[in-house]
Amino acid sequence: MIKGIIIVNNHGKPRLVKFYQSVESESLQQSVIRRVFQQVAARPDSFCNYLEGAIPEWGDNIKLIYRHYATLFFVFAVDSQESDLGILDLIQVFVESLDRCFESVCELDLIFHSDRVHYVLDEIVMGGMVLETNIHSVLQAVKDQDRLHKDSLTRVEATESASHIQQRLGGDTSKWQYNW
Repeated sequence: MIKGIIIVNNHGKPRLVKFYQSVESESLQQSVIRRVFQQVAARPDSFCNYLEGAIPEWGDNIKLIYRHYATLFFVFAVDSQESDLGILDLIQVFVESLDRCFESVCELDLIFHSDRVHYVLDEIVMGGMVLETNIHSVLQAVKDQDRLHKDSLTRVEATESASHIQQRLGGDTSKWQYNW
């Protein structure tokens, strides 16, 4: 099971944090993020992408599986039952999905479009379990969500237009309402 997903930049600033196993307080969450970053950032890029150890908030036998892309570390904290190569492939799917959504994703996309990043992640992982690994299915779900969002915005604009018309016709909307 996936315990948490943390994306941090080279300076240790978290850009996305998603815990699937509860960490009680905000100070403990910050402690987990700091500890994970210190362990991952201290390793040269030539080392393997797996770390085994203990994160007290999640228990013993936790593996940190990560990839370092440009200025970002994508870190998945998993239990010992998860496949290391499977999680590395999952990180690749996540990054490629983001790359296609944002056309060459960068750190600023994660900051300014965090809702969309969370939506992509939720299409891939939910509740610590892998849902989807097919990039095309993930992208189709994102496109469908974007279409629904645009449709809802046009409905709001239509509603605003109707109220604008009412105001131009006289402004007093009480005569248009029925008292039952």
